[in-house]
Amino acid sequence: MRYLGVGLVMLAGLFWGISGGIADILMDKGWDPIVISFYRGAVGFICFLAWFLVRFKQNWTTSPHLYIWSLLAGLGVAGNFTFYFLSIESSSIAVAATLVYSAPVFVLLVSFLRGIERSTWFKWGCIAGVLIGIILLTGAYNPESISVSFLGAAAGLAAGLCYALFIFGFKKTASIAKPQTTLTIAFFSFCLILLLFMNKGEAASVVTSSDLGWFVLLGILGAGISFILYVIGIRRTAPSTASMVAMVEPVTASLFGVMLLGDDLGLVQFLGMVLILATVTILSVKQSG
Repeated sequence: MRYLGVGLVMLAGLFWGISGGIADILMDKGWDPIVISFYRGAVGFICFLAWFLVRFKQNWTTSPHLYIWSLLAGLGVAGNFTFYFLSIESSSIAVAATLVYSAPVFVLLVSFLRGIERSTWFKWGCIAGVLIGIILLTGAYNPESISVSFLGAAAGLAAGLCYALFIFGFKKTASIAKPQTTLTIAFFSFCLILLLFMNKGEAASVVTSSDLGWFVLLGILGAGISFILYVIGIRRTAPSTASMVAMVEPVTASLFGVMLLGDDLGLVQFLGMVLILATVTILSVKQSG
């Protein structure tokens, strides 16, 4: 059963990594990142709604706190998807995926400032390690030949912070409702939020375009199936193990970009990526141990 949980979490991470590559393909075809993000979430919402309706009576709840925290989770995932795709557009899949996974360290830094977490040399060392990794990954050590734009780096970090917001909201509903209920409400609010910002004409044109299949595949792999697999798998996996296995996503995204899309990742950038992922993994294992 333990290995089943690890396998499901790993498969979810694999699908998330592939979704970054699909989004990159769609952006190369001229589609707007916000429209791509909307369809990823909208197809996911349909999947979660079906999962919710299978046992409607057991899943239904009227708790006001559920809707508040689910709305917060929906805001977080909307920001995560959108900023992630904007980061890919301005940099590369490898850079964007790695920056997203550096977010836990910045959440830790905010926790220090608010007095939520106790400051230790180990934790400050992790923060320093991630900062050095970001400098190497983005090329900020040499301003004249910086390899990643400010927008690409900022969007990647913002995507990570938004993901942390989603996790925070999702965890707050754990004792109130089942995950399929939370995901259904969160992704419904996700769709409403992005409706306010996206180009509605372009979004409507997706339905009759030849790229519709790519959008559906992105939503199924990048939201619907992957989130369901992750939720089921995380229940059967220790937090420290899940933290390590989750690194499948940035690795898959990086390999997809370098091998299939021709992204160029220099040695210094590669070292920065390894430093960030290794530091975040060690921190996550230590925190959940």
